[in-house]
Amino acid sequence: MASRPSPSSNSLSKLITHPNKPFRGSERLTALARQLRMYKPPPTIDESEEEQRIEEIAGKVVSQVGFVESATPIAQQSERFRPKRAAVLICLFEGDGGDLRVVLTKRSSRLSTHSGEVALPGGKAEEGDADDADTATREAKEEIGLDPSLVNVVTVLEPFLSKHLLRVVPVVGIISNIKAFNPAPSADEVEAVFDAPLEMFIKDENRREEEREWMGEKYLIHHFDYEAGSAKYVIWGLTAGILIRAASVVYQRPPAFVEQNPKVKTPGLVNKDTTMR
Repeated sequence: MASRPSPSSNSLSKLITHPNKPFRGSERLTALARQLRMYKPPPTIDESEEEQRIEEIAGKVVSQVGFVESATPIAQQSERFRPKRAAVLICLFEGDGGDLRVVLTKRSSRLSTHSGEVALPGGKAEEGDADDADTATREAKEEIGLDPSLVNVVTVLEPFLSKHLLRVVPVVGIISNIKAFNPAPSADEVEAVFDAPLEMFIKDENRREEEREWMGEKYLIHHFDYEAGSAKYVIWGLTAGILIRAASVVYQRPPAFVEQNPKVKTPGLVNKDTTMR
């Protein structure tokens, strides 16, 4: 997919600043939509402002695997740090038991990158996308057949950086009528579509952690084990990091475990082959 430059304006800002926009759903989902529309994500940065921002945050935080972009340091470097943009859809709905659940996918084992891993629907921005919500809902339709008209986009979260230094914007949407969604996974990209309780990502249950070290700094990668019927899944890395953040925002409390964000400096030269291991 072709990438596009970051938008100079994002129509999501209009949605976020109108918290009384009508929402049709259960009492709980209506209250959730109202709460999330009041959430204030960090301001969107225009590409024209990016160069100035990079100069201002030199020596501060930039990136790591599965953590918010603002949580790690960047070193002074000879090339400007200009990551490509992507968006993922955190699609929430109310389960039969009244719990909040999130739609997830298992990537096809035939894919060249992250094959067989659990992911949120999403991908790189394309030239025709109006904003991050457009990117996330378009990709969700392509990957799992989710009609964008079923999704009420209510907010965006702070951008994350993938290990390939791709800026990933989590877009939060709510499906009020989950029965209208009939998953149609793309055989080329998706092996399975399933859902999991959102709250599990701030609980210290069925969770493992892996300590890693890079450039002398230690940090934790979280792995969540989940079973859906006879299938077993492991949700980890960037996807786990995004869902930990989403659950913290939705339930308005921090996780019951230590996240330990890594303080990993980027190399002095950033190019298309640079990765955070």
